[in-house]
Amino acid sequence: MTLRVLILISALLFGAAAQAAPASRNAPVEVSSGVKYELVARWDAHRLNQIMETDTPKFAGVKVDYTPARNGVRLYRITYSSVIPEKGNAPTVASGLLAVPDTKETSFPMVSYQHGTVYGRHEVPSFAEESPETQLMIAQFAGQGYAVIGADYFGLGVSREPEGYMVKASHQQACYDLLVASHAVLDHLKLKSDKLFLSGWSQGGFVTMAFLEKLESAGVAVRGAATASAPLDLFAAMEGFLDFPRPNDAVWLNSIFILSAFSYENYYGVPGLARSLFAEEHYDIAKKAYDREPIDPAAVPTDLRKLIKPDYFDPHYFANSAFGRLIAATQAYRWVIKSPVRNYYGEADEAITQGVGRMAMTYAQAFGSGNKVVEAVSTGPTTHRGTFATAVPQWKAWFDGR
Repeated sequence: MTLRVLILISALLFGAAAQAAPASRNAPVEVSSGVKYELVARWDAHRLNQIMETDTPKFAGVKVDYTPARNGVRLYRITYSSVIPEKGNAPTVASGLLAVPDTKETSFPMVSYQHGTVYGRHEVPSFAEESPETQLMIAQFAGQGYAVIGADYFGLGVSREPEGYMVKASHQQACYDLLVASHAVLDHLKLKSDKLFLSGWSQGGFVTMAFLEKLESAGVAVRGAATASAPLDLFAAMEGFLDFPRPNDAVWLNSIFILSAFSYENYYGVPGLARSLFAEEHYDIAKKAYDREPIDPAAVPTDLRKLIKPDYFDPHYFANSAFGRLIAATQAYRWVIKSPVRNYYGEADEAITQGVGRMAMTYAQAFGSGNKVVEAVSTGPTTHRGTFATAVPQWKAWFDGR
C-alpha cells in the first residue's frame, strides 16, 4: 500500500467534501462520523523563533542553532475513532495534532512526531501550549513548510481511557489512525501531502520505530524515520536500571516502572500486576501517580530498591515474572527494516544508555553482510533532553535531503 493509496482510502472512508471551508477557531468541523477537527491556535513566525531561541534552551538546557521559521502555522486538534488491539479491538476515541504551514502552498511533506513520557494528560501534541517538545517540532518543521502531526496516544489528550504507556500495538494503532484521519482533514482543507517522515523522542522514539514497523507491514512508504533517546528494547533498559545502575541514572526512572506496570495491568488484562511489583507501602501513591491524582512527588521513592519489591532485582525472577515477560516483548527493532532509519543517542543521557540507543543498528548489522539502512548517530555528551534538542535540526537537514 503506497502513501497515495492511503490518502485515497482516507478520502473514501471519511468523505472529504469538495466544498470544504477552513475551520473557525473553537468550532469543530465534522469530516465524518469518526473524524472531527478544530482550529485551536495560529502561531506566527516570531512566536516560532522565540520557541527555538529562548524557550527550548530553557527546557533542554542546551543552546542549539535552528533554521529560523519563515512562515506562521495553523494548529488543529483532530479527534478520531480508533480501536484498542489489546482489548479485542474495543472502539475508542483519540486525539492528535495537525500543524499546517500558513502559506499559499497546497502540498507539504509530512512529519509524524511521536511524543515522549509526560506527566500531565494535556502535555501532548494537540495541546501544544503545554508540550515544549511539540512546540520545537512545530517551530522547526511546520515553520519551514512541513505539515506536522502527532498522536496524543490512548489515555492522554481527550481520550477517556487509562494511559497505555509503552503498550506497543495501541501506540501503533493510535498513530496509524491519526495518519489516516489527518489526510482526511487535509483533503477537507483542500491540501495534500505525499511524503511521509517519522520522528520521536524518548518514549516517542520507541513509538516511532513501532509505527514504522506497522507502516512497513502495510506497505506505506516512509522516506525516513529518526529518533532521539529511544528505548528500543524496554527489557534491556529496565534490566540496566535494576541490576546495572549507572551513577548518572535519572531520579525519574521510577515513573517508567509506575506507568508501564499499571498500563500493562489495564491493557493486557493482568489483575494485580502492579501490586506484585511495588512495595506494599508505596503501592497507593504509585497508583495515584498513574491515575494523575494530586500527590507530593517527593513522596514517591526515587530509589528503585525502596519502590520495587526485592525479588525483581534477581534477573531470573524478573525475566520470568508476568511483568518481565511483557517487558521482554516490548521492543521495536527486531524485524528486517526497509526504510532509512537514524537513531540519535546522547553520550551523557541519564535514561538511555549508548548500548540501548545503538541497538537497532547493532541488530541490523548482525544480518550477514549487514542491513545498512539503520544508522545510530551520536549527538555527543548530551543529556536526555539535550539529545532531543540537538537531534531535531539534524533530523530536519536529513529529511530535507530526502
